Amino acid sequence: MCAAAIIVAGGKGSRMGGAIKKQYLPLAGIPILSRTLLKFDACEAVQEIVLAAPEADMAFCRAEIISCCRKRVTLVAGGAERQESVYNGLLAVENSPRIVTVHDGVRPFITPEQITSCIREARRSGACIIATPVTDTLKRAESSGMIRETVERKNLWMAQTPQAFLYRTIRDAHEAARRDGYRGTDDAGLVERIGKQVKIIPGDPGNIKITIQAELALAEAVLAAEKGWRVTTP
Repeated sequence: MCAAAIIVAGGKGSRMGGAIKKQYLPLAGIPILSRTLLKFDACEAVQEIVLAAPEADMAFCRAEIISCCRKRVTLVAGGAERQESVYNGLLAVENSPRIVTVHDGVRPFITPEQITSCIREARRSGACIIATPVTDTLKRAESSGMIRETVERKNLWMAQTPQAFLYRTIRDAHEAARRDGYRGTDDAGLVERIGKQVKIIPGDPGNIKITIQAELALAEAVLAAEKGWRVTTP
């Protein structure tokens, strides 16, 4: 069941603010990106890891980020947008795996068990993502901010990563998008666009994507609670 994993960390982290890119910020003393990589390093279903990071950060990532991993991590330059970073990762996969899983570098709370479940389902169905059901009431609004309608939330899901696919399927989906000049919001959307079905398996609300300061504070609190530390507020 061995698969390749592409970890996407090519962003500038502008929403977080500050001089350090969000993926390199320390989370309980360990960079967020290193924590994410360690989950894939510990997953027996993952044979190969490719990290797409900013080209200017290659030396830093080699020295400070990937050195925590036992498995070999291939570094590739990320693109101007996430979609290009994933494609660069696909080109860098060496062992022609049957399955490729794509994951956001700033989702450090994914577990090896969840990664394995996603890969296993992708082997069965061809494509699989982890997602959580929508629990809040959804409103569709006009540009003015006035509500147009309340959207039925039944059967609606919030997509997360990892997302796993047959290698040829995700490669074809990305090449079709490049050919057509199409930009999607996730890899599953590109696969759906070429007519392939994608299976959802339930994820975990705790599998948060850390993009703003409030999410970083939440992540620190989660780790503190897991370790039994006392969290105090000013």
